[in-house]
Amino acid sequence: DAVDAAIDGMSGMTSQPSMGAIVAAVQGTDIDTGVDLEELASINSYWEGVRGVYRPFESGQMSGSSDVYVNEIPGGQYTNMLYQSKQLGLEAEWSNVKKSYAAANRLCGDIPKVTPSSKVVGDLAQFMVANGLTEKDVHDQAETLNFPTSVVEYFQGYLGVPPHGFPEPLRSKIIKGRTIGGTDSTSFSGRPGAELPPVDFGSVKKTLTEKWGGIVRDCDVMSSVMYPAVFEDWLEKR
Repeated sequence: DAVDAAIDGMSGMTSQPSMGAIVAAVQGTDIDTGVDLEELASINSYWEGVRGVYRPFESGQMSGSSDVYVNEIPGGQYTNMLYQSKQLGLEAEWSNVKKSYAAANRLCGDIPKVTPSSKVVGDLAQFMVANGLTEKDVHDQAETLNFPTSVVEYFQGYLGVPPHGFPEPLRSKIIKGRTIGGTDSTSFSGRPGAELPPVDFGSVKKTLTEKWGGIVRDCDVMSSVMYPAVFEDWLEKR
């Protein structure tokens, strides 16, 4: 068996429980870890200092929250969403954002929530709260609502087909009249990558070299292929 823990200075909140606390709790028992608490404390002193450097970027969360067992917000996304909600003026509605996350997950078909699917659920939840929408409202008004792009693309199949399929008739309502760029179709029929034309990496590298000059690395080529707009914006501002 294994227990996932974090060094004390980085533990708690949406992180793992304190390693020092676990080590101390089982010391002298049949499951003693054999870890020296004094040595652990010296390591923790370093990481406490490191965390202090990044204090300006802390989310402001003051404690853990057991409601993640209900809303199923992944730990890494929890603090990101809290920050985003503040930026969107929804800080006072944080409890509603969390409840709406559970509703948004149901609307999406109760999906595995990892990047980027978790972002889709989060975007939909914040959209619902910002516009005062209930789960029923989304179902009833799906054909007329201006959903976030990530939500529309999810239902079009940009991330593939979820384990339980797309919920209908909600999907059909959301993608109605919204075609995929360069096609007449409103959705992918299977894995999106299967429909992509082959990439000529040599041609991409040549184009980048001619436009930007300098040495173009393989990782630059991959960045341009996967995130063309973001990569070009970075090149312009570097």
